[in-house]
Amino acid sequence: MTITNTTTADTVDGTRGTFDWTRPVLWLFAAGLIVLVLLPLCWLGVYSVTDRGGHATLRNFLVLFTNPDFLDPLLTTAIIATASAAICCLVAAPMGWLVSRTDMPGRQFIRALVTASFVTPPFLGAVAWELLAAPNSGLLNQLFRFLTGAASDEYLLNIYSMAGIVFVISCYTFPFVFVLVANALDRMPGELEDASAILGGGAWTTARRVTIPLALPALVAGSLIAFLQAMTLFGSPAILALPAGFHTMTTKIWSLFQYPPKLELAAAAAMPLLLVTILLLQAQKFILGRRGYSVVGGKYGAPRLVEMKRWRWAALAFCLVVLLNPVFLPYFALLNAAFSPNATTLVTPATATLRNIVFVFTELSATQLALKNTVILGTATATIGTLLALVIAYVTTRRVIAGSRLLGFLATAPVAIPGIVLGVGLFLSYTRPPFVLYGTLWILLIAFLTINLPSAYQQLQAAFLTIHPELEDASRILGATRLTSLLRITAPLLRTGLIATWCFIFIGVMRELSAAIVLFTSQTKVISVLIYDLNESGDLAAIAVLGIAMLVITFAVVLAINRIPMFGTNAGTRLRN
Repeated sequence: MTITNTTTADTVDGTRGTFDWTRPVLWLFAAGLIVLVLLPLCWLGVYSVTDRGGHATLRNFLVLFTNPDFLDPLLTTAIIATASAAICCLVAAPMGWLVSRTDMPGRQFIRALVTASFVTPPFLGAVAWELLAAPNSGLLNQLFRFLTGAASDEYLLNIYSMAGIVFVISCYTFPFVFVLVANALDRMPGELEDASAILGGGAWTTARRVTIPLALPALVAGSLIAFLQAMTLFGSPAILALPAGFHTMTTKIWSLFQYPPKLELAAAAAMPLLLVTILLLQAQKFILGRRGYSVVGGKYGAPRLVEMKRWRWAALAFCLVVLLNPVFLPYFALLNAAFSPNATTLVTPATATLRNIVFVFTELSATQLALKNTVILGTATATIGTLLALVIAYVTTRRVIAGSRLLGFLATAPVAIPGIVLGVGLFLSYTRPPFVLYGTLWILLIAFLTINLPSAYQQLQAAFLTIHPELEDASRILGATRLTSLLRITAPLLRTGLIATWCFIFIGVMRELSAAIVLFTSQTKVISVLIYDLNESGDLAAIAVLGIAMLVITFAVVLAINRIPMFGTNAGTRLRN
């Protein structure tokens, strides 16, 4: 017994008699997380109830809820978010069922196309639909006039309208509903539906009593995400609503930063978005928490596919028609604009040119800086975010320090903070001593890190649950500290999850515009902000080139993930989730 104790004390790392840095390091990460999340929210709250002289007041909220300049954007935002969520459910739920539970041909191809629409930034999709459906110059409207002989001032589609905005936002939010519903149906045991059929249940009865209840949590979660995405997006409304002459709440908040800035009103206007997001997330828990939807039992077989018979190809045609809007037509419009002398003119082999590409990468001075900033921020955010999520997930799953549940809450709390709201909070937090970060890449790094932390934390927390703590206990018996065990034992076992998290964050940085539009300066532009600036100047060809470059980088990262050994089969699912 004495020998055993001596061996345990004499560590292979030589840590006996040395200071254990584990708890100080973990507390340092915990403090960083607290500052990261709470500081901008505190300043947001303070500014919302003060006037320009620093005195407490509720006048900002009085203006917000009585002035038509703010009430109209609130109502418009509610209409757009509700309509988009409804359309997403009506389109994505049937597609998820067709892909997961039927013998429709090309199911994996449809999944891949949905992934393509998911990784396409919504603001880039809005620009593409400008090229397609602008009343005068849109390619589809030109085709309409050519085929029908209509007058030059007539048009079939007007993307600068409420319907146009709802349509574009729905194109790039329906993948959230699709992925959640399809994954839920993939995991649903086929024996349940077989048992219903054996007991005499028809197709509709089985769907109503078995399939729909089991898929309902995923559908509710998907509709909630679609609603929140539509409510908090900045890029698509800014590109399409402002030319139409109306605001949403995100564009209204952004306008309050124009000269002269009205920071108090911006803070107050951000609060409804934050409160609605929190209330909806709590409502989801309340609704789904009152009923049970889980499957109890052991291992089940794969679900039995429904035979579509003569409807197989009609189902495939339906899916392709849906994907025509977020993938085929927008990508065609971007490619056409990139190689055409005129972005709104159909390119031919005789008129194809590389002039736009040469201009963007050699003559447009902001391109090199934006690319550099984006790569630096993407790499730094992904690395720091993965490390932070790793440590916080370790603390919460292993209960290493006091308050681990609070840290878990803080790590997921940013999911309830819309990007534009976070941007306002960070602007208010880091434009004064002691942390004057505005005008540097640091403030964008903090924004991107906060926005992407919840998904990174959730992925790694789920990965930690698959690794038994006995492996770490064995390392500690041999004398290693918790920190050493985490770095040398657990982290290597989480290799695939860490890589997935890193790549997910990198792609998130490439797509982010809502927070960046509030925080950038002339020296800290990223690609998304540069694309928005070019849209304001009407340089659609340059936007097309930059958009294609962004998509190439994004898809290259996705393909790199799928080529990692022992990871390719789950990469697409991890990214879509």
